[in-house]
Amino acid sequence: MSRLIDNIKQYQETFKQRVPKDLQEVMLKATENLKNEKLSKNALKLKDKAKSFTLKNAINKDVNLDELLKENKFVVLNFYRGAWCPYCNLELKAFEQINDKLIQNKAKLVAISPQTPDVSLTTMQKNELSFEVLSDTNNKVAKEYGLVFSLAQELRPIYEKFGIDIVASNNENSFELPMPATYVINKNKEIIYAFIDEDYTSRSEPQEILDIISKNQ
Repeated sequence: MSRLIDNIKQYQETFKQRVPKDLQEVMLKATENLKNEKLSKNALKLKDKAKSFTLKNAINKDVNLDELLKENKFVVLNFYRGAWCPYCNLELKAFEQINDKLIQNKAKLVAISPQTPDVSLTTMQKNELSFEVLSDTNNKVAKEYGLVFSLAQELRPIYEKFGIDIVASNNENSFELPMPATYVINKNKEIIYAFIDEDYTSRSEPQEILDIISKNQ
């Protein structure tokens, strides 16, 4: 199994070659500004209690965290920005590679984004995902987990140039998105693993998730 970090580095090399340097500099500056704000300090962290929620899946069926914890020993929550984000797609594919092992360890994986259920369904099909992809309308749950930020004004026209339509994907125009975050939650709703980063190119390594679950069996 290839490491996610290696796949990300490979993508970044291609990105640097095809995207004008002035745009890259604007994007890097926006990420640095987010880091300087230290938004992740407000997010739920290790040993915090997870917030309950009920969200629609890709076929508009309700999925409830408490019910998932009744049926499984662990729940893995992965907050991602959307199908338009290449880093998110790399991450979702990497998590798909460990999903069978998670199931064997009685861990339920769900991915959460502010996208509409229709777009979530497209995300599942595009990435051939076998786990639930949930729609967090208006980032309601992501806000409760302390993950939400507003996409910088200077990035919005750049994203448009890339053909990214966040307003259409989320069916609202706030440009609010979740920071990349992954949580492992046990039956007591305690967070036993937490990864949060203002840098959208930084993601949790799937093997870390498996290791944490193995240690807590």
